[in-house]
Amino acid sequence: MTETNAKSLELLKEAVPTVSRLAVIYDPATPSHAPGLRAIEEAAPSVGISVIPAPVRTATEFEDAFTRIAQAGADAVLVLSTPLYISAARPLADLAIRHRLPAMFGPREHIEMGGLLSYSPDRADLWRRGAVYVDRILRGTNPADLPVQQPTKFDLAINLRTARSIGVTIPPNLLARADEVIE
Repeated sequence: MTETNAKSLELLKEAVPTVSRLAVIYDPATPSHAPGLRAIEEAAPSVGISVIPAPVRTATEFEDAFTRIAQAGADAVLVLSTPLYISAARPLADLAIRHRLPAMFGPREHIEMGGLLSYSPDRADLWRRGAVYVDRILRGTNPADLPVQQPTKFDLAINLRTARSIGVTIPPNLLARADEVIE
């Protein structure tokens, strides 16, 4: 899913064109985070952004991470996805708002809790496609004969309430492309 991370970076830059120093919150123990961070670091120069890696292993580190991010001069934050970060959607969104940092998340639960932007695979589409596979297996298809599939449908969600509270104006063309806008 490294392509999704790079696309999230592009969408954040489109939403907030003034971003030049991006903090990326990631968990070094999550296997997908090293390649995800690398994809962001590789894509960042092409959109005029420098990356500040911000490792966070436990929920007790969130507050200190945002303090370090602010001290490092970050003007936005991108949070890679893990179950820990999803379960802490409200505290992460609150910290981003308190530090007046536009924040990009993966799962849309984050914007429901106050995050600014989210971009991730459409879960309902994944579940439907998974159900087709379950049906085929139950009808006798060997699972080894089924191709591995990647997500093909993605959702962009924007929280305008949060945008107003941190002083960000989302461009109309991005709002028009959003799958969900929280007013």
